[in-house]
Amino acid sequence: MSASLTTELGVRRLLVAAGQAPSVLNTQPWRFRVVRREYVEVLADPDRRLRVSDPRGRNQYVSCGAALLNLRLAVRTAGQRPMVWLLPSAEDEPELLAAVRLGETLPVPDEHRELYDLIPGRRTSRSPFTDRGLPRAVMAALRRAAAREGTNLVPLGRQATLDMLDYVTIAEDELAHDHDYRAEVAAWTMPGARFDGMPGYVHGPHALKDPSPIRDFGRREGEARFEERPQLAVLTTMGDRPIDWVRAGQALQRLLLVAARHGVSASFLNQPLDLRDMRRRRDPHHRRGHPQMIIRFGYGPHVARSPRRPAAELETG
Repeated sequence: MSASLTTELGVRRLLVAAGQAPSVLNTQPWRFRVVRREYVEVLADPDRRLRVSDPRGRNQYVSCGAALLNLRLAVRTAGQRPMVWLLPSAEDEPELLAAVRLGETLPVPDEHRELYDLIPGRRTSRSPFTDRGLPRAVMAALRRAAAREGTNLVPLGRQATLDMLDYVTIAEDELAHDHDYRAEVAAWTMPGARFDGMPGYVHGPHALKDPSPIRDFGRREGEARFEERPQLAVLTTMGDRPIDWVRAGQALQRLLLVAARHGVSASFLNQPLDLRDMRRRRDPHHRRGHPQMIIRFGYGPHVARSPRRPAAELETG
């Protein structure tokens, strides 16, 4: 395998990996620019930003951070060190989120190769999970994965989980009364989506019992009974600036790949964070940092993957 930027095949390999990252509503809000065949730049695509639910661009930066982690793994498994600069020219070009130069040649650790191989198989699952709890060793591995990218993964106890589900329900109800928000979500959750957005087959069923442990996109794809005790965790960063959002995205993708390695599925309940961003409300600061993602973990069935844009569309001049 080659990560060479001097060949179309080498560039295509990097873009394919980066483009399979998770993103808010599967907007895939990124672009990539190869500069002088020496390094790759990761840019936020302004045309794919959610103007209503993501006025600060936080979700977009988190999504691009996840793509950056995949890009790093693709370079590393090709036997080279990825040298990364975050927000290298924030004042002159705010859409430029990272630059990755291909560094020295190094042996490929088994861990990196295993995570890279899991990129195409990782899924966001909105299906019911079993009642089996995550072993402590698995949760510890997820927390280590988050810590490697400078973030914290905070598992919620029983009462904190119930409280969080109540917050999610309240936020979902308030968002449901926002016409612009509903229109934006509807535009990205069309049943027949082909290359981006969320087609009907990835929406998941409606929960028979409240509070629901999955996000309701307003499109009922059947009903099902979900796990009695959802297992939630919050991904936090010490700061709440654009550079922290990019770090959160890298941490998110790393821990999702580690989860996939352990057979653990995941989905997201970010309605309270969306509402916070939309209403310009004060961040509900946790002692371990600023919440960036609310994640539901568990053991569930294999599910279909959201569609992806062709790699050829991801590179910009």
